[in-house]
Amino acid sequence: MNAPASSPARLLRSAKPLTGSEADSSAERNSARTNVRPADAIRVMLIDDSLTVRTVFKRMVESDGAMVVAETASSAERGIAQLKNADIDVILLDLEMPGMGGLEALPMILKAAPQAQVMVVSSLTEDGAEATVQALSQGAAETMLKPRPGAFNDEYRALLLGKIRALGSTPTDSASDAAGTAQMAAPTERQLRRIKRPEVLAIGASTGGIHALNVMLRVLTPNFDLPILITQHLPSSFIPVFARQIEVASGRTTHIAEDGTEIRKGEIAIATGHGHMAVRRTGDRLVTRIMAEAVKSGCMPSVDPMLTTLAEACEGRVLSIILSGMGRDGFEGAEILSAAGGTIWAQDADTSAVWGMPGAVTKAGLTSLVGSPEDLGQAIMNQYANNAVHTGAPA
Repeated sequence: MNAPASSPARLLRSAKPLTGSEADSSAERNSARTNVRPADAIRVMLIDDSLTVRTVFKRMVESDGAMVVAETASSAERGIAQLKNADIDVILLDLEMPGMGGLEALPMILKAAPQAQVMVVSSLTEDGAEATVQALSQGAAETMLKPRPGAFNDEYRALLLGKIRALGSTPTDSASDAAGTAQMAAPTERQLRRIKRPEVLAIGASTGGIHALNVMLRVLTPNFDLPILITQHLPSSFIPVFARQIEVASGRTTHIAEDGTEIRKGEIAIATGHGHMAVRRTGDRLVTRIMAEAVKSGCMPSVDPMLTTLAEACEGRVLSIILSGMGRDGFEGAEILSAAGGTIWAQDADTSAVWGMPGAVTKAGLTSLVGSPEDLGQAIMNQYANNAVHTGAPA
């Protein structure tokens, strides 16, 4: 049975006679120690300057018997100090705090807790898309809007717990084995016969994918001039900021793929947040169109329509890379693309924030290479920059 959540007053009564934020943090730590949870419970840290917010989040997190709030901090500075001696799986980080803000603190937090996943939970995630996308590109795995007072309801709690559960889960041994097998396996002769030289690089990503994208794209030099298509799970209000950030990271002209956007060599097209990116061939040109139909994954935008339409428009001449993300979006499209002669690569479990999307295609045997974002970027340069007709692990 779950331990009852503590109210702010109860927390303060249990604290030592300290003042201000010191009293808040001490009380919350004392309360956390009294919670009896399974040894493998997901250990969560809350970094937020509001005692009320920390208390509400603590109550929500610990309503799930498989999670425990192991640490709380009322400032980024305190959080960084506590992480030196704490074993944490998931960190909920506010961006807007007095003193050192969450964005400034993020690199230090990631250094202090390299195994932890950071989820930005802030009021800025709606109005401050620039700061949020920057945090995601620096290594935060996920983002979630901090609701206004009174909006911390059951729906919000379910969404929060679902994201923490995904971020705090460790890939199973079978998943790691599947990744290792795909990474080492060379393509069969039958695969080599049906794999076609790509004319497009198509990338699908979700949770943790923005950081992986940045890392991978920075490896690509101007010698690689295939057009790049990206479907990243993001709200539509974030897409313009995301597109600008990708343009800077890649050094390539970047467009938001509206209806009729031409896919050009050396350029990047990004799916809008209000529709799926689809591709059709018009004469000798490839152009994008927006699809609004619901898809099985429920994602908007979804990776599946991009890969499915590319399989037809390019007759399988596509290299697709599935990066970190929850769920199985992209799996059905990858199956269709692979059957058409396309090549599927995926990010490995060790470097993925969540090995859902890349794990799905890997465990199904669709991938011919599984690796870190750096490895994938280098493999692209090794095998495709000079129009080589190869696939599988780098030589």
